[in-house]
Amino acid sequence: MIRFRRLALAALIPAAAMSIGLSSAPAHDPEPGTGRISKPSPAAPPPAASATPAPVQTADPFGQETTLEAKKVVMVKGTANWDSAFDTLIDAFKALNTLLDKQGIKASGNSMIVYTSTDDTGFTFLAEIPVEQDPKNLPKDMSIGKSPEGKALKFVHRGSYDNMDNTYEAITNHLDDKKLEAKDTFIEEYLTDPLKTAEDKLVINVFVPLK
Repeated sequence: MIRFRRLALAALIPAAAMSIGLSSAPAHDPEPGTGRISKPSPAAPPPAASATPAPVQTADPFGQETTLEAKKVVMVKGTANWDSAFDTLIDAFKALNTLLDKQGIKASGNSMIVYTSTDDTGFTFLAEIPVEQDPKNLPKDMSIGKSPEGKALKFVHRGSYDNMDNTYEAITNHLDDKKLEAKDTFIEEYLTDPLKTAEDKLVINVFVPLK
């Protein structure tokens, strides 16, 4: 199975510690002599009946089963070292966007990175942008193809690219716990535009295709 990012260099962490908006509430002491768990006093009185209820907050998917559908994409191959990984990916996206802008072609979906191999020092990848129209006069390192398809697990990362190591370690722990075997590739779909979004505000779907 492909090695997820820099797992060989980092200590494993439990999945419950992953930064996906989940936290554990401290336990309350039992009421003396009753054996019952005491309930905390409400911090504030309940809102008036006419008040608008707060929106329901839902947790991001973690290990959600899904099926990827192949999309037509324009892609560029690349290699990167971990120390300059995000800058390399940004340069790849810039090259693809420059090509599409010059030909007046709009993207038909979110930008993606497909990792084809990784080791302790770096990785190889395909940067992909979905399109409905075929670009012309492609450079030698670019091509038209299809994005990955098939059964996969979906995870969500929020924050900087550098902090994704924790997310990938938690994903690996999840696969181990569930005794699932991943294919030798994985995909990042950038829900926020990496060219315009502050790095610590990124929202990225991580798809792990299964065998």
